[in-house]
Amino acid sequence: MFKTLAIAAALSGALLGTAQAGTYTIDPTHTYVTYEILHFGTSTNRGRFDKKEGTVEFDRAAKTGHVDVTFDVAGASTGYAAMDKHLLSPDILDAAKYPTVKFVGDKFIFDGDKVTAVEGQLTIKGKTGPATLHATNFNCYDSPVTHHETCGGDFWTEIDRPYYGVDYGVAYGFSKTLKLIVQVEAVKQ
Repeated sequence: MFKTLAIAAALSGALLGTAQAGTYTIDPTHTYVTYEILHFGTSTNRGRFDKKEGTVEFDRAAKTGHVDVTFDVAGASTGYAAMDKHLLSPDILDAAKYPTVKFVGDKFIFDGDKVTAVEGQLTIKGKTGPATLHATNFNCYDSPVTHHETCGGDFWTEIDRPYYGVDYGVAYGFSKTLKLIVQVEAVKQ
């Protein structure tokens, strides 16, 4: 009987441990931030932000959280040097004047125990507006590598480029909408 109680207590503690609130640090080696924009209605131009950092405060039991993620604009890359130079210029992202893109989310939307979206504010080129990162996958697991709980998923949002002053090419026929895709994992501290 004591053995059964001990096992039940251990399982209970393990289950509660995964539901307790915690602070998670974004793992840059398992986090990818990319974007897509339709080019003249024919093909999709893609790029990525190579440098990113941030934290997530997450309480699965209370279904609350706070996200603070920053992307380094100078780390934006398309895989084509001339396009990268133009992307960082004042025509598009103006990296010298606006060195970061930032998302701060304070409302987690759940379906059961799964995060389905995070609502917050996105700042690009000094302009802040509402944004919802929709989750297509979300899960937490005990990492055999870090020996810490890790949570993450695939998230996306669409933004109105002219609203943020990133409207280069709209007059030529480029899409006004940009899709931002964030594949993220964060490790509990």
